[in-house]
Amino acid sequence: MADLAVSLLVLAGIVLACELARRASARLLFGAGAGTGAYAAELISTLQLCACTHELKLLGDAGVSQPPPVALALTYATAVVQAFTARGATCNPSGALERFLRRRDGDSDSKGWRTLVARVACQFVAAVAARDAVRRLWARGLSELHARHSASAFKCASPVGSAPLLAAAGVEMACAFAVHATASCTRGWRETFRVHAVAAVITAAAYAGGSITGSVTNPALAFSTQFPCSGSTFTEYSFVYWMGPILGMAGSVLLFDKFIPGLSAERRSHEEQIFNTIQRKRKKK
Repeated sequence: MADLAVSLLVLAGIVLACELARRASARLLFGAGAGTGAYAAELISTLQLCACTHELKLLGDAGVSQPPPVALALTYATAVVQAFTARGATCNPSGALERFLRRRDGDSDSKGWRTLVARVACQFVAAVAARDAVRRLWARGLSELHARHSASAFKCASPVGSAPLLAAAGVEMACAFAVHATASCTRGWRETFRVHAVAAVITAAAYAGGSITGSVTNPALAFSTQFPCSGSTFTEYSFVYWMGPILGMAGSVLLFDKFIPGLSAERRSHEEQIFNTIQRKRKKK
């Protein structure tokens, strides 16, 4: 119980430190251009997400956050806090690619590609920085759990080895699709309700696929938390944690931006044809 209390304080400290960094960077970079501020927010917010997830993963691996309702409550709360503090950062390469595909930024193709690459680069830099930061934090031995894990040199076992590779990639793809589809369906909602809806789906995905892959659904986050684990190769990790979420996001974009609007347009066209046919028959009479 003491380990859990210390970890909660660590989580709160991470969020507070990152929030102070976001505000400081916003002041320092004021007038430096919208892009520079957005990249700083992306870097800091992704670092916050990865560092908090490392702490949650530590609790989960050690069994401290059991029973499951406690672990799920922590996952939900972390997702909500992350959404409210991210300042528009996606903190997810799949989310950045989705934003590019939907042209939310209104950039030209060349500028849009540069923005996408810069955002993703910030996310992966933050993923590596978060991994190093938590190593140094745990080395201080703030709790017995931290001391034990620091002594084991950051060792963890890959969850992918317990399932066939295609099944693991399918789990990541399905979980990513569910998260991105929820975000698409709730685009018109008030931000307060939308954040809680997406956080609930993230929590449900973690419960459904957590035992198979960890249900990361975020390539940068996986690079920080899963890639250092032993038991699978870099290629296998890339296939599961990079290809799976990207395909899930792409499926959501195709469904909500292409397929459903296409069906609606086809139905409207069919209804117009029926209406015109009825009108012509009436005129003939």
